[in-house]
Amino acid sequence: MAAVKRKVFLTFPQKLIKEPIIYDLGKNFPVVTNIRGASVTDEIALVALLLEGEAAEVDRAIKFLSDRGLKVENLEED
Repeated sequence: MAAVKRKVFLTFPQKLIKEPIIYDLGKNFPVVTNIRGASVTDEIALVALLLEGEAAEVDRAIKFLSDRGLKVENLEED
């Protein structure tokens, strides 16, 4: 299988802002995470994240983010 790069835009609800979700993602899935941009306030966090790895693992990682309660939007790949 070939490696893929996928850029996603994440919206963290207030209750999840202080949770180490991106850290957990890197520990639990064989994907490379690269934060391309972020804006964090006390009310909301917005993160542009580049994920790189095997396609199936990147898909599993995105599902993990969604299952944790983040809004995940796919963006154009680099």
